[in-house]
Amino acid sequence: MVLRCIKCGKEYSENEVRYTCNCGGLLEVKLDIERIKNEIDISQYKKHPPTVWKYSQFLPVKRRVSLQEGGTPLYFTDNLAKYIGLKNLFIKHEGMNPTGSFKDRGMTVGVSKAIELGINKVACASTGNTSASMAAYAAKAQLDAFVIIPSGKIALGKLAQAIIYGAKVIPIKGNFDQSLELVSELCKRKEIYLLNSVNPFRLEGQKTIAFEIWDQLGDVPDQVILPVGNAGNISAIWKGFKEFYDAGIIDKLPKMIGVQALGANPIVRYFKSKEINFEPVEKPETSATAIRIGNPVNWPKAVRAIKESSGTIIDVTDNEIRDAQTLIANKEGIFVEPASAAPIAGLIKLINDDFIKYDETIVAIATGHGLKDPNFVLDSISVPKAVPPNINELLKTIGL
Repeated sequence: MVLRCIKCGKEYSENEVRYTCNCGGLLEVKLDIERIKNEIDISQYKKHPPTVWKYSQFLPVKRRVSLQEGGTPLYFTDNLAKYIGLKNLFIKHEGMNPTGSFKDRGMTVGVSKAIELGINKVACASTGNTSASMAAYAAKAQLDAFVIIPSGKIALGKLAQAIIYGAKVIPIKGNFDQSLELVSELCKRKEIYLLNSVNPFRLEGQKTIAFEIWDQLGDVPDQVILPVGNAGNISAIWKGFKEFYDAGIIDKLPKMIGVQALGANPIVRYFKSKEINFEPVEKPETSATAIRIGNPVNWPKAVRAIKESSGTIIDVTDNEIRDAQTLIANKEGIFVEPASAAPIAGLIKLINDDFIKYDETIVAIATGHGLKDPNFVLDSISVPKAVPPNINELLKTIGL
């Protein structure tokens, strides 16, 4: 196993603390798939329920700091599918992880790697979910944790989590991209392990979403659609499918579809510009705080995943996200945070554009629980007024 640059191909030791190549390119973990292929027993996989560590042969750490992450439900959303015009639509609800988001998959591996490296301090920049997850796993491992957040740009539910888990939370007068620059510099100057998704070990945990989809579905879907913020997750899931393919576990691959918010859509703009130059969105704005990122560090990996899989990426408005969140809740009884509703908003657009076919099997990734950001809902509704405590008033109010 080595760390390999996706730009120039240079390799580094897995035990060297670095996040990018000397050429500036992003690093990824390259496993010895042939060795894994000879060691795994697929029949044993089917005997155990899915969890992140069920697939430990595909994970690049031996230590294990765990909160029993993974094994999130894959819902067959038949009501929603019928409403929007699909036959087989599933939602993989990552909000059912220990801290309420998919970030737990990456943090169990990232914090475990920090322990292996002998580092007792960790840090991240965050729009919310990353901070909550890192703080929880740092607490479990009894590491010092530092969180840099954009002031006033983080959902209170996520902020409360980071604080209660014991992390040192520092708001800055800037956006997420500035927060990431600052925490990266901090980790360079001090012996602190950076746990944003630029860390390739973080993404190794997140790729297990792909493994679980295959495990629970019993097959590979035609398309996987998910929200894109810092762009690590789409590349991680694609990497997971490719590793299972290379190991001979699956014989086909899905298309990867990314969805960004209209006010934070630099990767969409990159494709629309015919890939001439990648230009960050200087002042990203969207109510879907989890994907309010204008300069996603993993954009080259995301672009590669989309192109290699013959997928696509689109953007949706905040109103479309709000409508999709309500639709998921009303049709399926599933409450997801705003960013997690973006894939359904995007799916509706793609159906109208004939990119998605009626009988294809689609898996949408809901990356976080709705309770992470209840204000998104509360800000758009009127709280019901109290009525007198008698049956006639009750019947009148409910219209019966």
